[in-house]
Amino acid sequence: MNPLQDNINDAVKQMSDYLTANKKATAWQLKVMFRLSSSVLYLALGTLLAEKKITLEADGIDYNITWGAEAVEKQAAENANPFQPN
Repeated sequence: MNPLQDNINDAVKQMSDYLTANKKATAWQLKVMFRLSSSVLYLALGTLLAEKKITLEADGIDYNITWGAEAVEKQAAENANPFQPN
């Protein structure tokens, strides 16, 4: 592996551990807490999103991140029928 991939994998591990314990965070909190570059942060978030471990919700220029299968299922249901009232 190359150094960038190592950094991404380390960030995925750190974020997974943190979100498992806390369930929610913002992208900015994770970036500052783990001292991540923007590139590593968003590549790690993309990895977790692709693995369906998190959901992302835009909040201005930040993202709210929620951990867990329940959040992923809720977001999938909302995306399947965007006209259904909450």
